[in-house]
This record gives sequence, C-alpha cells and structure tokens, in this order.
Amino acid sequence: MATSAAPAGAQAVQRALGVLQCFRHHGPEMGVTDIARAMELPISTAHRLVLTLVAAGFLERDPATARYRLGTTVAELGQLHYFRHGLHRLDPVLARLGRATKASASVAVRSGDDALVLIGGTVGAESSDGIRTPLHSTAMGKVLLAWAPPGEDDLAALPELVRLTDRTIGDRAELRAELDRVRAAGHALNDGESEHGVRSVSVPVLDADGFSYAALTLRATPELITDDRVGWFVAQAQARVDQVAALLLPTR
Repeated sequence: MATSAAPAGAQAVQRALGVLQCFRHHGPEMGVTDIARAMELPISTAHRLVLTLVAAGFLERDPATARYRLGTTVAELGQLHYFRHGLHRLDPVLARLGRATKASASVAVRSGDDALVLIGGTVGAESSDGIRTPLHSTAMGKVLLAWAPPGEDDLAALPELVRLTDRTIGDRAELRAELDRVRAAGHALNDGESEHGVRSVSVPVLDADGFSYAALTLRATPELITDDRVGWFVAQAQARVDQVAALLLPTR
C-alpha cells in the first residue's frame, strides 16, 4: 500500500483523478475517510490529495458538514466542453423532439464500456445514474455497439455483462444476436433491461464512415412507448438524426 510520503509525478496525477472519480459513484459529498477507504489509501495521503484539489478549485469543503464535494473548476470545465463542442445547439432539437413525443430525449456517446449521456435525458441527483450506463443494458448502448468502429466492436473485451433486471442480457452470444437484430432493424429497444418500468428506443448518429458517433434516444414508460407505437417513436427520432449529426459531428 502507499507510503506516508507525498505522492509525486504520474502517480500523484492518477490518484488525484481517482479522488474526483470517487464522486461519480459515492454521492455528492464525501469525507476524507470515505475517500481513503474508496481508494484504499492511507488517510494522510487522501487528505493531502484533497487539500491539493481544493486549492485548485476541483473540490470544495462544505463548512456545515466538513465534507467535500466537486468544486467550481469542474463546473467551469464542463461548461467549456459543453459550449466549445457545440452541445448547446442540440438543446432546441431535443426540446422539440421531447415535446412532440412526450418522452425524454437525449444524445449519448461511448465512454469506455459505458454509454455516456452528453445532453438531455434524466439525471440522478445523488449519483451518476442516468449519465453513465453499461452498454449491454440500454438501447443507446446497443446502438453504439451495433455500429461500433473497428477496434471497439469486440464483445469479448467487454467486462462481465451484469444483469440489472431479469430482462437484462447477460450472455455474450445473446448480445451478439441482439446486435444483429438492431442492425437489421436500424434501431435498438430497451424494454426494462436497465430499470423496471422504463422503455426506450435509440437510433444511431453515424459518422461519414458509417460508424456510430452517438446515439439519439427517447426514454419513457411502456404506457407511453407501447408495443404498437414503437415504430412511431423510432420514426420521430430518425427524423431528427440529420439535424443532430449536422450539429454534433466534427467537420473534416
């Protein structure tokens, strides 16, 4: 385990990033002991890392609880990414799609073994739920896998396919067959696979080479996205794909 000496170099950077990652999974506020436990570090090492991140604005201390939360520098960088990548231009498109369908509209991209919602959708206040989800358990994730570029299409490289509900695909052969169906249909369906009572449809936003750059998704309940209306929701999403692509895809 780590020594009492202050971490330096690449190790220090990795540990500092690890501290920030803790807030993705362990709630909006954490104490130094919580961080040390999550990272398997001595409390003294965790404390030095936290103080360094506070000084840089990446963390801030709540004076009422003496616990730490993400700081304004994180928000600033998030805002810079949001505007410099033109994501704000997607707001009106998703808003109109949401009003037309009465569903939650979102755009997601692949981030490692997860689908990461860039804009729209429903985000949990206490964790990253709704922001980052396993690829195998969502419509958006299936779309990102079905049209994945070479090097990202190896299902064997995915981690264990955890079953989040009794409907979640937990077998790679089953997932491979599902992706074949997705490609043939041109869209993916999530019917209670990530969460009971949730149904979503997703269509690919393809780049110039025909690979999935992003996924455009509509999310609601089975009472809204009924079996006989799935095709209508898919058509509504597909009608906006060119707009999303024009605003989102990088120009060559």
